[in-house]
Amino acid sequence: MKGQLMAMDAHVQQVQAARRRFFDRGEEPEGDVPSEVLRSWLRCRDGGVDALAVGNGDPEGRAQLTEARERSEQLLNHAAGIMEHVFEQIRASGSMVILADLNGVILHSLGDPDFVARAQRVALQPGASWDESLRGTNAIGTALIERMPVEVLGAEHFLERNGVLTCSAAPVFKPCGGLAGVLDISGDYRSNQRHTMGLVRLSAQLLEKRLFEVEFARQILIAVHARPECVGSLQEGLLAVSLDGCIVGANPVAREALGIGEMDPGGLAFGNVFRVSLDVFFDRSRRDPGSLQAMEARRGERVYARLKSNLPPRTEVPAPSPARPAVTARAVAAEAPCDPKSGRVTLACLATGDARLQLALDRSSRVLGKDIPLLIQGESGVGKELFARAFHYSGPRRDGPFVALNCAAIPENLIESELFGYVGGAFTGARREGAIGKIQQAHGGTLFLDEIGDMPLGMQARLLRVLQERSVTPIGAMRQVPVDISLVCATHRLLRDAVQKGSFREDLYYRVNGLTVTLPPLRERSDIGRIVDNILAAEVGESRTVHIGAEVMAFFERYPWPGNVRQLQNVIRVAVALLDEGEDEIRPVHLPEELFGADAMDEGESARIEERSLPRQPAAATPVAAAPAIATGGRSLDQIELEAIAVVMREVGGNVSAAARRLGISRNTLYRKIGRIV
Repeated sequence: MKGQLMAMDAHVQQVQAARRRFFDRGEEPEGDVPSEVLRSWLRCRDGGVDALAVGNGDPEGRAQLTEARERSEQLLNHAAGIMEHVFEQIRASGSMVILADLNGVILHSLGDPDFVARAQRVALQPGASWDESLRGTNAIGTALIERMPVEVLGAEHFLERNGVLTCSAAPVFKPCGGLAGVLDISGDYRSNQRHTMGLVRLSAQLLEKRLFEVEFARQILIAVHARPECVGSLQEGLLAVSLDGCIVGANPVAREALGIGEMDPGGLAFGNVFRVSLDVFFDRSRRDPGSLQAMEARRGERVYARLKSNLPPRTEVPAPSPARPAVTARAVAAEAPCDPKSGRVTLACLATGDARLQLALDRSSRVLGKDIPLLIQGESGVGKELFARAFHYSGPRRDGPFVALNCAAIPENLIESELFGYVGGAFTGARREGAIGKIQQAHGGTLFLDEIGDMPLGMQARLLRVLQERSVTPIGAMRQVPVDISLVCATHRLLRDAVQKGSFREDLYYRVNGLTVTLPPLRERSDIGRIVDNILAAEVGESRTVHIGAEVMAFFERYPWPGNVRQLQNVIRVAVALLDEGEDEIRPVHLPEELFGADAMDEGESARIEERSLPRQPAAATPVAAAPAIATGGRSLDQIELEAIAVVMREVGGNVSAAARRLGISRNTLYRKIGRIV
């Protein structure tokens, strides 16, 4: 402590000597004060600032402060939580945290009451301008001019009256590179702390990161840095990439690491910056989410990159129907009036011939672009989220984000933070940098709330307020954030009944129930053939030709499908996987066994399937396929069956597919029976 006081006294004496040389003798005291302070002194002297002034720049009136805050509303909204977190770290140190706009006007401050009272004597308070031309050398105004962090200690301030302060400030830059404002920590010059400048720098970086994420919430974010350990930290670079492969935003760290200058309005092609294509980067990220990828820039720099946001989902490719001819994805794409490969399935893509579904499509298309919420009802698995995506990509918000949240899949204690977001330090376990909620992520696009009937009542009240006020307040934040969203909700429940039972708010029901459409269950649809072809085309891809056998298709049309389209998709996926190399027809032997329960079909169907599930004796005309003759010897049927399987397996050299064909059973059944042998 004594050493610190001695160092402070030495600094005071050095600065006082520098002031005498500068103000009395007109000399430039190079080396006695920091270079940025000396440059500021020279600017102030040349600009005619009076070092003995006492009243310039006193606070503006309330109306002017309100206007300044409105001009910097986004900056203020995102800085509030960060300032609270910083103040908790410096509380009781005789200091205050300050946010000023790009003109140096103080917008907001938090501080210890004793110091705040003293700071007001020099107009260090909201509404006051600390522009360098008015206040002389000071951390806020000088940092804005120098465009770099600045620390001004005691008598280094140009105005003598401000010599009681020690101030550390860092400029905050907009995602485009322009100045947004400045963060500052000011205190008594006698209680300067060494860590203050570092704290200010980190806080400014965190604020810049939040502004970047909000600005480019509709884009795909990629973190980059020359050092792998810095990816995921506040020091990471950030790139915003559009779906068409253009880098449309880069923060200062990323621009420096990759040698990117000023961003063109149209962005930069990803391939002009990196030697690897964006598709390759995305494919690697899909295979190993969260992985750190080493990438080489075109200029030769080696950087490490990680995907920070979700990739757009790969959607199924629709396909044609009829009498089970061969189906390929290319043929389907040519026929469908949409481009599924773009990931943008539209309402037109879903028109497959069912009258009830067509009614839902027609009614939904009439409210596209209008501020009318859409409520989708239907059993689980009927495709409510796919319908919501198609609605989004059919309307004027198609280039905006589509953000989905399943209200039934998130624990009640987490849904609030997922939906509304939070600021850093808002609650125990919160990330230091905070998180942007789903509502805010959907700004400019569509928010899809699946299973909204399962949303807790407390959250229903907050959601209602968001829909009424068109703004959201993250947990722990002081101010609201305006949002522009189109709302689509889905539920398998009857919300009207939930309202009567008291589990769903009536006022929210009328808010989300702008237009209600009901999707029919698969068992009631008349277009199952077309649906089967669509799913099959998506599963087999471009390079393979597969068709559905007539017997399987007849079974599909009679089956009740309790899991709806989701179950049908899983069945076809399994069937395609069970096809042997060279096979191009899906037959009963390729279907999952759980489909063949007696409760899922009539007695005749059950008998036919059961017959296929037992070993059968081939015709005598085909001795090569004949099952082996097994002496019964008084053994049980199970024992005879297992011995027959063992003999056939030896004859076909252990080929399970060939053995299954010899025995007339599915491979799944054979695997199960083999398990009883071994």
